[in-house]
Amino acid sequence: MDRRLTPANGRVAAVHLQGTVEAERFTEGELRQVSVPVASIWAAPDRARRERQVLLGEQVTVYEVRDGMAFVQSRRDGYVGYVSDAQLGPVSEATHAVSVPATHFYPAPDIKAPEVIALSFGARVRIVAGQGEFFETDQGKFIPKPHLRPLNRPVTDPVTVAQLHFGAPYLWGGNSITGIDCSGLVQAALLAAGQPCPADSDLQEKALGRELPEDTPAERGDLYFWKGHVAIAVDGETLIHANAYHMAVAYEPISEAIERIEAQGGGPVTARKRL
Repeated sequence: MDRRLTPANGRVAAVHLQGTVEAERFTEGELRQVSVPVASIWAAPDRARRERQVLLGEQVTVYEVRDGMAFVQSRRDGYVGYVSDAQLGPVSEATHAVSVPATHFYPAPDIKAPEVIALSFGARVRIVAGQGEFFETDQGKFIPKPHLRPLNRPVTDPVTVAQLHFGAPYLWGGNSITGIDCSGLVQAALLAAGQPCPADSDLQEKALGRELPEDTPAERGDLYFWKGHVAIAVDGETLIHANAYHMAVAYEPISEAIERIEAQGGGPVTARKRL
């Protein structure tokens, strides 16, 4: 079983894994919600290696809390790891998501009010009222109306979402506008369009789309996979990807990216997929 997707750590495991894994106890877990703008999912409680990130309003199932670290599984994509328990709070079902690269919580419906915190694209909030040009959240904070979209109205073009992140800094395991990696970018794009998407590029390569013959002309939305990397086509000649070469989300001609990645030791394209 894939450790990234298996909620078991030897001490505790999800109850549905009984008979499959060994653990001291099995539990249904407790549903919690991310209460900070961005929280890291760590591979281990020592926080030595970030695996992924979860955003404000996203939900996780908590199976254990030990020394201030919660062993969780993200409801977004099933990813398993450790999150600081202090970054989790009670569940409040979200109604809207941030639909621009970034926005702010305001303490009042006033653009001159000092901002409280910054939020990334994809952060989720529960809206309870509207006041002029602002929506009010269940936390008593305010967000400009043009910066949100209802969760029941997904975007129609995932590539547009990827393009919203142009210039965002590259960050291994990142899932926010303040830092994102290749698979995080593709996932943000597809989830915003209402399409389920795993967290890491190898999982995405297995799960997404249909394989294309090598000589098929590229179309907007096609996915290009390498070992440990993924990019999404903007048109027949250009792709966009978060990559360590540019240390940012960047556009690159498809042919040049393929040649550069192979020359740098990343190997050839392993798959092309069409959604």
